[in-house]
Order: sequence, then C-alpha cells, then structure tokens
Amino acid sequence: MNAINSISEFHRLLSLPEPLHPQVSVINLAESIFLEDEVWKGFVNRFYCVALKREAKGKIKYGRQHYDYDKGVLSFTAPNQVQQLDLQTMECGSGYLLVFHPDLLLRHPLAGNIHHYGYFDYAVNEALHLSAEEEDDIVGIMKKIDKECAHIDKHTQEIILSQIELLLNYSNRFYERQFITRKNHNYELLARFEKLVADYFNSDAQGLLTVQYIAGQMNLTPNYLSDLLRVHTGQNTQQHIHEKLIAKAKEKLATTNLSVSEIAYALGFEHAQSFSTLFKKKTDLSPLEFRQGFN
Repeated sequence: MNAINSISEFHRLLSLPEPLHPQVSVINLAESIFLEDEVWKGFVNRFYCVALKREAKGKIKYGRQHYDYDKGVLSFTAPNQVQQLDLQTMECGSGYLLVFHPDLLLRHPLAGNIHHYGYFDYAVNEALHLSAEEEDDIVGIMKKIDKECAHIDKHTQEIILSQIELLLNYSNRFYERQFITRKNHNYELLARFEKLVADYFNSDAQGLLTVQYIAGQMNLTPNYLSDLLRVHTGQNTQQHIHEKLIAKAKEKLATTNLSVSEIAYALGFEHAQSFSTLFKKKTDLSPLEFRQGFN
C-alpha cells in the first residue's frame, strides 16, 4: 500500500508548489491537477483532510466501497484511511482542501480531543451539506489559516490550531442540524434500525449483536449511526442494543424455564457471568432475583 507521508508530497501529486507550512496547508482545488501516478490506485494519507468542494466529479474508493466525490459539500478523512482514486473520472472543481498533519496537534488539547469529532470516521457518502451562509463560515476560517501559514512565527501554531478547532466545532453544529433537518430520511433509518435489532433477537443468530454488524447492514459507519441515534433518541447504538437485549432477557426469564446460562448463550454471550454482570448493571437485580419476582 502506498503512503503519502507529507503535505509536501501531497502538493507535488496535485501539481502544486511547496507548501508554506510543513504541517498544514489550505489547497485551492481550482489550481490543483492530479499528477499521473500509481499512488492513486491505492494509498493512505498520513494527515487529516477537510474538503469543501464545488462542481467536483469522480469516483473515490474509501475503505471497501465506492462513493461519488461530488456528493455533499464538506467531507472529512482521518489519517491512514485506505483510498483509491479513478483519475479518468476525477475533476477537482473548485473549493478548498485543508490538510494538517497529526504532529501539528502535539502538546495541544486538540491532540487528545480530535477523536471526539466522529465525522472523521464517516464515509465519504455521509458528507455534510451546507447552506450558503454555513459555507461562507467555513471558507472564511480556511482563508484565515491560509493567511497565517504565510508568516510563521511563535504564535502561528496556536492561531492555526484555534482556527482548526473552530472549524471542527462549526462542523459539529452543522452535522447536528443536518441530522434534524433530514427528519423523514432519518426516521426511515431509525425504523430500519429498530427492525434489524428486533429481527436479530427473534432469529437464531449466533453471537452477540454488535454495533459494527448493525451499521454494516445499514451501509453506515458505526460513528455516524451512533451520532444519528444520539441526536434523535439521546442514546448511542450500543445503549440501544443493550436496552433491547435486556428486554429480551427479561422476557425469557419471566416466560420460560430456561436456566440463566441457557438464556445467556441464546442471547449470544460466551460466558453466563458476563450476561449476569450486564443484567445487574442495567436493572440492579441479578437474573435470578428478577425471575423470583414472578414466582
């Protein structure tokens, strides 16, 4: 697998001059031309990318699936995500691409907090759509970062990082707005989620139901699904799964003569003690104490 290790190397692959700052750059997409290179057939970036794009075209493979590069306005990729580009279809269009290396964040609170911005784990097809006003806000921040890169001094890193953090916080706001304004679509996803969970517990499926399994069945990333559920229900995916699992366990404890171990195995637990621990945590009762309430 090819690796694009530096922002300088990335500039070269886009036919651009050397970046002004070695660890961060704001790239004008209208000035970028993909260099014919084998690297695009399969690569990982060693840096974060935030792309605000207009009139972009092409196919990009992100992880295991292909997505339209022009879908959405603002998209995010984290370091070390496997990607492939089809240069025959790619057109950069216009807009801006903010790239910054993880080393830029060292000794700054953002280094420990950036993993809280879940949209870096979203797939490209889960991009963010912006209003004209929101787009202006993002462009304004990117231009401030670009301007700061032009005169590097002892204040540069702190100023740039504060602007990056501001951009990420704005994006949090915009994603929450998108979850809410796309209610009809989101309610369809929520209904499908409920059905998938119910069907799993009503089937003879082996093993514990996982967040990864449900997200995969819905063609969503785990973080995106959890954020969607949290906005609309106040609970993430794992909390929903535990809620349904405990409800199913209560049903079996109250209506069957199955032993606690048999119920645990039927629900996918390898060890009955793990089931009992979770049940006690969620209900303040052991499975046997719960069952005794029906005798």
